[in-house]
Amino acid sequence: MAKLGLLVSIFFISFLSNSQELNCQVTVVNDAKLEVSSVEQEILTQMKQTVFEFMNNTKWTKDKFNLEERINCNIQIQINAIPTTGVYEGTMQIQSSRPVFKSTYNTTAFNFVDMDISFPFSRNSVLIYAPNQFRDNITSVLAFYAYYILGIDYDSMSLKGGNPYFIEAQQIVANAQSSNIKGWMSNETSKKNRYWLIDNTLHQLFEPLRECNYEYNRKGLDQLYENKEVARKNIFNALNKLSKIATTRPNSINVTIFVQAKTAELKNLFYDATLTEKTELVNLLKKLDPVNSSKYQEILN
Repeated sequence: MAKLGLLVSIFFISFLSNSQELNCQVTVVNDAKLEVSSVEQEILTQMKQTVFEFMNNTKWTKDKFNLEERINCNIQIQINAIPTTGVYEGTMQIQSSRPVFKSTYNTTAFNFVDMDISFPFSRNSVLIYAPNQFRDNITSVLAFYAYYILGIDYDSMSLKGGNPYFIEAQQIVANAQSSNIKGWMSNETSKKNRYWLIDNTLHQLFEPLRECNYEYNRKGLDQLYENKEVARKNIFNALNKLSKIATTRPNSINVTIFVQAKTAELKNLFYDATLTEKTELVNLLKKLDPVNSSKYQEILN
């Protein structure tokens, strides 16, 4: 029994020191207007489990993560149509968060709804990611967001630390070009797709956004415990770096995703700031994301 206990302990310690990178919760729902048969409902249930296992069991990096270090994220797939048997169309919402130093608070790192999801899926489907290869759409979409989440998280910890993972995400986009499936192309009507998401991220023009991500988190949120006033000033200065992007590329997907993910957080952070500080912040946010100006106005209330 003693030997058995020792083996279990060794296995548990090994598991903790080699946990995968993501702690991903998955939901699969269907549009209320979509009629789904009992067989299709079983397939959707299996789809949820398959996606869960793929995101959580794939080794995405060479780094070792302890169990508590995994990146918390959520994926919700909404099926809006089943045009033919075994083919599913809908949307996918992807969210990830990052812990704040010396607190129990988690800040939203990424929150995006991908409007162009279409893929075949059948009972007992297996998802296996193969670098430099486009196997099927759902595998590539999920792998793309896994690496994008990793890139954002690593960028928030060290300046441009997410480079290897953003480059991997860009390679996934390149591999998908021959598929002619929506969401991967540069010439689509909407620029709110995977192609532009990663192309902008790695473009020199968007370097201030990556600097902002790092400074907002490391010099801002992570310093709140030590000095709230200095932390808030650093957060404002970090956001102000986005002004150049907003002027050159107004309403870019990357800037609006970042700013909108922080709206509620900023309202809470600046609730006891001076009216002057609040006004400066609101004016900046309106400049960065004019479409949602009314939301930022609420910070003054």
